[in-house]
Amino acid sequence: MGGSSQSVTVVALLADPDTPTEVAQRMARDLPARLAGRFGRRGRFDVEVVSEPFTAGTEDLSTLTRRILDRGREERWDIVVALTDLPLHAQGHKIVVELSHEHGLALLSLPSLGGVRFQKKAGRAVEEAVLSLAGAQPSQAEEPGHRRTLEGFTSSLASVRRAPVGDEEAADLMYVVGGPRGYLRILGGMVRANRPWRLVPGLSKALAAALATGAIATVNSTLWTLAASLSTPRLVIATVGSVALMISWLIVDAHLWHRATDSSPEARKRAALYNASTVVTVGIGVLVCYVGLLVVNWLWALFILNDQAFFSLTRTPLHATEYWTLAWFVASVATVGGALGSSLENEEAVRAAAYSKREQERRRMLDDQD
Repeated sequence: MGGSSQSVTVVALLADPDTPTEVAQRMARDLPARLAGRFGRRGRFDVEVVSEPFTAGTEDLSTLTRRILDRGREERWDIVVALTDLPLHAQGHKIVVELSHEHGLALLSLPSLGGVRFQKKAGRAVEEAVLSLAGAQPSQAEEPGHRRTLEGFTSSLASVRRAPVGDEEAADLMYVVGGPRGYLRILGGMVRANRPWRLVPGLSKALAAALATGAIATVNSTLWTLAASLSTPRLVIATVGSVALMISWLIVDAHLWHRATDSSPEARKRAALYNASTVVTVGIGVLVCYVGLLVVNWLWALFILNDQAFFSLTRTPLHATEYWTLAWFVASVATVGGALGSSLENEEAVRAAAYSKREQERRRMLDDQD
């Protein structure tokens, strides 16, 4: 990148829209002070956050690296750390971070950090990357101890290892993740980036259908009798069945299932990862919706049910257990009604609720290719 005419090192956090931008903005508040404190020798850093879809239209690592290099040269940044919620792949590896000390560039795949303590891990990764790159700047060439690897950070992440870098690549340092634990970490990171809790308010028509079904079912005397006769295992089966139906219906009706673009093992693995993130994302959203329906139905039952009418039909006194059992069963019935109501939602609304903006863009790109 271009050298700064001042003693201040200009660091750009180039972030994809949505989650990466939010992560970058939060860490930028105290990143300059942390960098200056660790770099020493009165090092000063100016951190800028730039939000733009630098991964738009491609998942190719070399293309992304070239875009970041061109952007850095254009703006004359000293160091560029690019953040994306795209899971990056290269030569069969799932990439955590790659660095080019020659060009002052780092590319971090946020899903590789997992879904737990996400912000803290991202902040530490960026901090270590900037310190490593800053030690390779021409103005710091006389400081031999500054250039470093990221072993201090990556050692705290299971299944992360340093990988060899090809001669044709711009990067000179790369860390990848492997094994079942690494796969689960990336899956957790992808799900977190999708923010599955947004599925609930995003599916207004499905929720309206579910709430209406629950309100009607709660005052249905046939369901009173059924609920009073159901054992806990059967209620669990009803819950699992209704939630699975809702998940399957949303995925099929909105065409959320991803097919591999070719028959290569790498493409199949990538498709499996995306589909797993879809199932988990939609599953969490549906479970949140189910719990909400359970609470609403319980409150509605407390308000509307009459103990004498209930006893006359079920021959069971209306106690706390009966309220809970009825609300539980009605939540399962209402979830099935919500699944049917979700067919009233358009495909884009479901995708907007289920996926991050970056994932929506990626899927639109694949649809256009088909």
